[in-house]
Amino acid sequence: MGVFSPWFHPAMNPETPTTTSVLPALTSHRVWNQLDPAALAQLAPQWQLETAEVGTPLLPQGRLHSRTGLILSGAVDLHDPDLDMAVHLQAGEMFGFGATPAQHLTTWQATAATDCCIAWLAPETLSALCRDHSALAYFFPSLPGTSQAGNATHAPDSGVHLNLLGTPVRSLIKREPITLPPGTSIQAAARKMSDLRVSSVLLVEQDHLFGLVTDRDLRNRVVAQGLDIARPVSDIATLAPLTMQAQSPAFEALLLMARHNIHHMPVLDGTRIAGMITATDLAEQHSTSPVYLAGDIYKQPSLQGLVQASSRVRQLQQHLAAADASAYSTGHIITTITDAVTTRLIHLAEAELGPPPVDYVWVAAGSQARSEQTARTDQDNCLVLDDRYDEARHGEYFRAFSRFVCDGLDACGYVHCPGEMMAMTDKWRQPRQRWSEYFRQWVDKPEPMALMLTCVFFDLRAVHGKLELLDSLRQEVLARTRGHSLFLAHMVGNALKHRPPLGLFGTISRIRGGDNAGTVDLKHSGIVPIVDLARVYALAGGVAAVNTHDRLEQVAHTGEVSEQSARDLRDALEFLSKLRIDHQARQMTQGHKPDNFLALEELSNFERSHLKEAFSVVQTLQGVLGQRYQAGRY
Repeated sequence: MGVFSPWFHPAMNPETPTTTSVLPALTSHRVWNQLDPAALAQLAPQWQLETAEVGTPLLPQGRLHSRTGLILSGAVDLHDPDLDMAVHLQAGEMFGFGATPAQHLTTWQATAATDCCIAWLAPETLSALCRDHSALAYFFPSLPGTSQAGNATHAPDSGVHLNLLGTPVRSLIKREPITLPPGTSIQAAARKMSDLRVSSVLLVEQDHLFGLVTDRDLRNRVVAQGLDIARPVSDIATLAPLTMQAQSPAFEALLLMARHNIHHMPVLDGTRIAGMITATDLAEQHSTSPVYLAGDIYKQPSLQGLVQASSRVRQLQQHLAAADASAYSTGHIITTITDAVTTRLIHLAEAELGPPPVDYVWVAAGSQARSEQTARTDQDNCLVLDDRYDEARHGEYFRAFSRFVCDGLDACGYVHCPGEMMAMTDKWRQPRQRWSEYFRQWVDKPEPMALMLTCVFFDLRAVHGKLELLDSLRQEVLARTRGHSLFLAHMVGNALKHRPPLGLFGTISRIRGGDNAGTVDLKHSGIVPIVDLARVYALAGGVAAVNTHDRLEQVAHTGEVSEQSARDLRDALEFLSKLRIDHQARQMTQGHKPDNFLALEELSNFERSHLKEAFSVVQTLQGVLGQRYQAGRY
């Protein structure tokens, strides 16, 4: 969904301005006040003022790209005469070149909706400003030649390459692949890496990738071990390394490298070796890049170091918001960092307490399990132990172990769960068979407490340990829930508890009292209902996916919901989640604690319209599910 202007400032002067009033208007504007006073003083005379009476054409169809308009007083209508669509803009909002989404520049026309005054800026002036002031470019995603993708080189402080999310991996390859036969000696391989000044080589046999050797391998597996350098280099190689297809988005490579803490990845074009990418290629010189941040986390020798490293997560979210990253991508990236912090705490716990006496798997629940985290979150987790677990012999170890990790997460900003749904709570640290009994009880006897627990523990994902313990449990649970009429009926009722804030005539209802009066709760009024709907669809259809977007994509093939409805819910989820992420990023930039409560004044009319549409989609599909339930489908 396009956004015309996310920068409306309600404090703009409604009176008809003169030339001298352009500067204060820019100074109070949340886009233009990114510039320092000297730059603003130089910019103000470059705007041309125009007053227009109601009904006057301002920019005809096909001419919105010719200049950028800032409404100083009055109102403007953008109208597509072919589709009979209109958007109403008010004082403080912008339109035209750089401000209107590119797909509408040739179809929309601008007309004075009231008597108004417009300040116009030439396209070349705006382009030059964005090139010279990187902070401005983030507010103009449709600006040709100065988009976030193209602006990465001018914004060293952005913290993440702004073009990574959509750029294909092949564009990051800097040279032809350096390859060697597996039988090459370690000494010869090291000499070639030194001569070519590369940090890795690929081992190839009969045109197929055999393995990967890096500087780290030479250091840790040869020098540190005193290994004979005449031995074949295949003896120290990583065999069958993780790879990425050349056409895949770099975002996927970023995630994979961050999750596995690797810094080199071969790139394939089908089965042909296309080259190699490194962490440096993905995030050169950016300390808050997810790759570097995850790598830094894995290197920390103490809790104190982890606390310091994890403090950069909020900055990472701000940078992702500035880069206009999708909510889906942002959720996965932020969650990857949480996984890294969790895994490192587990490593530190085992280093302090010794190796675990029986196998276990540390399991994330809730938003972490769904890879839908933002920078503001508490922790939901549990521990599934091997059935050989004996409380008398092993209980003390795992109590100390889980306490170490949960307290460590709290220190790193992932606060203790208010409901104590954490592995440090005895009830949620149990052998696999006991977990099986939990789920059997919850499904067969869906009482209110059981339903609340299912909303947390039916969204599970393994973070570290013996993955098979959770895999087998999830398969068992899905087999039990699919077609279970009584359980699904109660889950439907639970999914209808959170309703979108739409009034009788489709207007958006604001919170009336309390600290958040006048706002809308994006999380509980919009995002949570979609998460709940997707969970019901997934459990009813036996879908194993945990991420809400992925669930909606897969359940469309089960018959539980139509493909169109699933697409509508995915779009609504992305829009609501993106609003939430951007809102929190603005709060953190201003030094405030992020929350989920959005004032409608932060939105343009265009965004408000889409917000209403998103709420309407949720309301409609809640109604459909409720009718099916009442009709006795379940």
